[in-house]
Order: sequence, then structure tokens, then C-alpha cells
Amino acid sequence: MQVQHFHSWDVTPKEAIQIQQQLRAKVIPHGKVGTPNLIAGADVAFVDDIAHACVVVLSFPKLDVLETVVHKEKVTFPYIPGLLSFRETPALAQAFGKLKHDPDLIFIDGQGLAHPRAAGIACHIGVILDRPTIGCAKSLLFGTYKEPKQARGSVSDLCDDGGGVIGAVVRTKDGVQPVFVSIGHKIGLAQAIELTLACGKGYRIPEPTRQADILAARAKHGAVQGEAQERQGELF
Repeated sequence: MQVQHFHSWDVTPKEAIQIQQQLRAKVIPHGKVGTPNLIAGADVAFVDDIAHACVVVLSFPKLDVLETVVHKEKVTFPYIPGLLSFRETPALAQAFGKLKHDPDLIFIDGQGLAHPRAAGIACHIGVILDRPTIGCAKSLLFGTYKEPKQARGSVSDLCDDGGGVIGAVVRTKDGVQPVFVSIGHKIGLAQAIELTLACGKGYRIPEPTRQADILAARAKHGAVQGEAQERQGELF
């Protein structure tokens, strides 16, 4: 995949916040994605200051794993809530750049517009790859919500301090904790919710990011090397 960086990654936290403000202006918070053939999921695991950036490409709707990439690199940007992209995106960009497949849609384990500056990592990845992107996070970073009903498919609004909708709280499995879905780039929220549910295989986490999380855990413990691999089926 072609990556188009619009800034340096060697920045201070203050400069990073300014870049996020620029990023917000580049995000397209709407759009309709045609039925995707290929969907990518991405996640990053850390061992000290080494990032293991993992990307998994799956078929849709079968959700078979077709390709995996692991890229490892040293990270110097500090861990600061709200500035996750500046720790993870450089390594993820390298991983996406190694893909042989060209995904139609990307799921990121993290926030999109549901972010204090409406510029989460899903927005960053979507803009630099110019690809429809969904943020699907396991925990809340920003906003308030009412708990959705317990049945799978139940949804409630995730709102900012002014009551504006910045995402959705989605129950992906009966009786389990919901996930936090928000727009990353070039997709509307309703379709982001629909595709999150369509990518479920009986687990809380949608399959693209679930498989990326499994790969990241394996990479973190040295079970896989930092190379692209063609695969059929599932990692787990």
C-alpha cells in the first residue's frame, strides 16, 4: 500500500497536538463503502520501547486470514494518553507498506473521532493510507454514553461534552462488554457499526482486529518474525 505522510514523526508532544489539529481538517467523516472484498485489521504490541506493528488481511464475508505482516521498530515518542498515534502509526505505516494485498477497508484497534481532538489513530491511519477506516476500541478514551441493551447488535450513542455524537457503543456479543466504534476516515458511522457487526465471529472483538491482536501477542513473545506471510484460514 502507498503511504502518504504529511508531517515528520520526530516531534515533541506539543507539536504532536498541533499536527492532530491539522489532521482533523483532513479527515472525511462520511462516505459509503461498497461491499468490501478485503478487510485489514491492525494492532501494536510493545516490548519495552520496541513496537511490534501487526496487520492482518482477511477475506470478506468469510473472514479467512489471507496475509499477515509484522514490522518491528524502536519507538522514542513517550506514552501520553491522546497521542497514541505518535507511538504506533510510524510502525503501522511500515507494516501496511509491506502488504501484497490492497484492503478495501481497515479496522484499527483504537479510536477515531472519539478522541479529545477528534483525531485518534484510526483517523491518522485512514488519512495517510487514504482508505476507509474504522476505529474499534476495547475501552473508552473520551465521551459519555448510556449502556446499550444486553443483546448483540444493541447500540447507544457516544457523545462529546456538548452532546454531539462522536461514535457508538456497540454490543457485539450477548451479555459481554461493548466496544467503542468511531469513524476513522471516509465512512459514515452507521456503516461503521454495520460492518463491525458483520465482522463478528462470535467474539467480542471483530475478526480483523481480533486476528491482529492475536498476531501482536505472538510477535511480542517471539513466536513470529517481522516478515510478510501469505496465509489461508485463521491464526486462531
